[in-house]
Amino acid sequence: MQLTIRDAARCLGVHEDLLHRWVRRGELPAVLVNDQYRLNRVELLEWAAAHKMPVSAEILEEPGSTAPAQRIVEAVRAGGVHYALRGTDTASILRSVVAVLPLPADADRDLVYQMLLARERLGSTALGNGIAIPHPRSPIVAHLERPAVSICFPEQPLPFSGGAGKPVHTLCVLISPSVKAHLRLLASLAAVLRDPALPARLEARARPEEILAEIERVERALARQRADRLERSDRA
Repeated sequence: MQLTIRDAARCLGVHEDLLHRWVRRGELPAVLVNDQYRLNRVELLEWAAAHKMPVSAEILEEPGSTAPAQRIVEAVRAGGVHYALRGTDTASILRSVVAVLPLPADADRDLVYQMLLARERLGSTALGNGIAIPHPRSPIVAHLERPAVSICFPEQPLPFSGGAGKPVHTLCVLISPSVKAHLRLLASLAAVLRDPALPARLEARARPEEILAEIERVERALARQRADRLERSDRA
């Protein structure tokens, strides 16, 4: 799960010198191993999502992996859309969120809550556009059969994790059964949220079927773009 500076630069599509500067300034999390910086795949993907940076599919792949990217529309169907959740700050809204998550009957909801809260203490998951993507720092917190994204609307927009910017009107909560599924889910979610029409639907607190239809539209468009890129690459 560790990347070199060269690997990370390739995944982000930036020059190695620029990535080195981000690391040295403390803007991008990394650790020194034998005088070489190493970056965690999950941390890099979280950072890219928060900074609205596209990432290469390479960051999601592991040797021998052939699994398709997670479809967000299916993850949202699994996680559900939840309205009018009570909370006046990060801790209280996350408590309300955990209460509605579709977890297995034997899941320790307090553990899930504590892990979501611990992740926010490391750094806000708010994206700055009124949307936050809370998720456990260690993705495997419940015995899930498949990844889920629960879309949660607070009663009123609220400041999140003490961060600046637009108050949060929507929380997209990720719960995954494995690190690999977590990576794919986070990347796919970050990609669909870059389409301006979807955040607008979320801010309007649209009905579940409208939200799912919008996500499906965006995912189809992204799939066409990927197919076009592959076709151009094959012709080159």
